[in-house]
Amino acid sequence: MAPWTIVFAIGAAQAVLLSLALWRRPVNAGANRVLAAWIALIGIDLAVKAVYWNPSTYGTAKALRLVGLFPFLYGSLFYVYVKVLTEARSARWRDALHLSGFAFVLALHAGIFLHGLVPADGWPARWLPDTAGLEGWRLNIALYAYSLTYVVAGLVQVGRYRHRLRQRHSDTDRRSLHWIDAMSVSQIVIWLIATVQWLARIPWIDYPLIYGSVAAWVFLMGYLSLVQGPVQIEPAAEPDAAEPDAPAETDDPRFADVQTRLSQLMAGPQVYREPALTIGQLAKRAGYPEYLVSAVINRRFQENFWEYINRLRIEAAAQHLADAADTRTILDIAYACGFTSKSTFNAAFKRQIGATPSAFRRQPRPEEGAGSSRPERMGH
Repeated sequence: MAPWTIVFAIGAAQAVLLSLALWRRPVNAGANRVLAAWIALIGIDLAVKAVYWNPSTYGTAKALRLVGLFPFLYGSLFYVYVKVLTEARSARWRDALHLSGFAFVLALHAGIFLHGLVPADGWPARWLPDTAGLEGWRLNIALYAYSLTYVVAGLVQVGRYRHRLRQRHSDTDRRSLHWIDAMSVSQIVIWLIATVQWLARIPWIDYPLIYGSVAAWVFLMGYLSLVQGPVQIEPAAEPDAAEPDAPAETDDPRFADVQTRLSQLMAGPQVYREPALTIGQLAKRAGYPEYLVSAVINRRFQENFWEYINRLRIEAAAQHLADAADTRTILDIAYACGFTSKSTFNAAFKRQIGATPSAFRRQPRPEEGAGSSRPERMGH
């Protein structure tokens, strides 16, 4: 038995087990069922490759031809999965429209799949499309363009979801769908391998490598999809009855009062230190409608809610790190300032301060001016 046949068979078995687990998993149930169907198709694809991986059967086995068209499904299924996931819903019939590309190319190959099933001189055969020229560069260009367009569209959907999330939450790290990034990047890598195989014909970059990478991708999805947290979509905030109908560029007369109140909350009780703070919680503490608090943060501070709260957290963390008397660990300081993830804190600190937390702490400071480097922007 060829080594690649074993790899494909193992990948197919893993795909079957993963599909069953995802179908029954209650977390993100609607999206996981789409993912389960997608991975099941990949399992069928790998199983057929394991059985028919023989040059003498390529081009004659109908099953091999059929799974050869499955990549027309993979990009669109990725998009449907992301859309269902970020909208926290189940798949709908209209989502099937995104599978029309596969249906179209399947219809073009109907002559191959019906060969021998209908009389060659009968009327059904005359209506079948001509299969000549279906293989080759035209089909490859259509496949790559179609699938990669859906992968990009899925990433755009994730970007929009993250943007909405940052308008309402101060801590988005656990909700930001990082496994989607890994899923999309690995898909793009597989498509790049396929492109190089098609254009360059490098000896060791061939179909076994492509589908071996697909088998590895199944194992990656097995880990990422089973450890993902629940995705919950909050309903849009209902406008307050007193919300003015003034143009967007006109400030509400209450803006100054809201800004002052926010500054008091940040300087006094320091509510930015509360983990997973939401704009709804802040608005309730401030005593103003949520839309008004959001507008003040957006227009007066030129930030979204996530940027505003995490800027204050970083400023507070920098004060603690600059204080030689504060002997807490960097992670303890990060948690005390409201962060719940070390990686998020390090990235945000480096982006805002220009140095890592450890490098910032090591910077020499005159003893009498230890507090001179402390940010003073708390709530403006």
